[in-house]
Amino acid sequence: MTLSKQIKSKISKEGLLTISLDEVEVPEPGDDQVLIKVQATPINPSDLGLLVGPADISSLKEIKKGSLVEMKVPDGLIRSVAARFDQDLPVGNEGAGIVESAGKGAEHLIGKTVGLAGGAMYSEYRCVPASSCLVMNEGTTPEQAASCFVNPLTALGMVETMRLENHTGLVHTAAASNLGQMLIKICLSENIPLVNIVRKEEHVDMLKSLGAKYVCNSSLDSFMEDLVEALVQSRSTLGFDATGGGKLSSQILTAMEVAANKTATEYSRYGSDQFKQVYIYGGLDRNPTTLTRSFGFSWGLGGWLLTPFIGRVGPEKFSELRKKVADEIHTTFESKYSNIISLEEALSSESILSYTKQATGEKYLIKPNL
Repeated sequence: MTLSKQIKSKISKEGLLTISLDEVEVPEPGDDQVLIKVQATPINPSDLGLLVGPADISSLKEIKKGSLVEMKVPDGLIRSVAARFDQDLPVGNEGAGIVESAGKGAEHLIGKTVGLAGGAMYSEYRCVPASSCLVMNEGTTPEQAASCFVNPLTALGMVETMRLENHTGLVHTAAASNLGQMLIKICLSENIPLVNIVRKEEHVDMLKSLGAKYVCNSSLDSFMEDLVEALVQSRSTLGFDATGGGKLSSQILTAMEVAANKTATEYSRYGSDQFKQVYIYGGLDRNPTTLTRSFGFSWGLGGWLLTPFIGRVGPEKFSELRKKVADEIHTTFESKYSNIISLEEALSSESILSYTKQATGEKYLIKPNL
């Protein structure tokens, strides 16, 4: 029997969150399944919701170095995670590796480098349906393919959502992230107006060096004025907000309304009839979402996730997007990592305190075979 190390997260009814590095049995692949030796898997913001949940990071304790840590979930938030009480949940949304063995019908994938978003990727081995794998082109390494799903397909999904909903330009927050840089490259190649929102002047310079035309710094006193001017020029009416909490979504809708009124031909006491939409797709800010309704009545605020989007566009379009990612993994969809760690190091206090900050430019990659 072969065993595989795997990171799991559990929350007790008493509100104690534990992250453990366990050993699990490696299954034999069945028909149309493959066994992947995982060689690279990133820590994305979307992974943290399961890994640490709503736990108070300041309560972190290393119980057993490299294999067990504990944190407390604040009393007021325990009910929000009741559905996962006392369940050992494997963590890791995506990753890449080499197909080591395969069941009947999938033998042609043996030896191939593949990426996948199969869950439970913080593991040495992963057995999945062959159909869930994105086979990479020759010459692509697992490290290069590790982030081939979540960020690339989210960026592409934003553009496709824009088209599906009849918008002509985009607004994106936390735009200096890996995902944000991908979106800039896509929009430049397809001549799509894109307004980027960042928090630091150094990020303004970085994005402009990539070719971004509109970059607004939300930490400046002139932010709203700058944002309105960018929206007047770009005519962007669809926003994607990675922060989730605070007032940023409201500010984007307000600026869209002001921009629409600047080009309006007649006054309406109900505000502009130009429909404005912001989707929250991340939770970098855990504060409540605050809306100051100064943007008329033609607007929408909702949530956006990659999986429902994939279902919305259907298998043919999804296959087309996957191929684009594989073909451009070294260019448009290249990901950069600031820290490469082992499974054991992912459970160290130092690493947890660092990657849970979700700082721009600080992206972690786990290599299970280190």
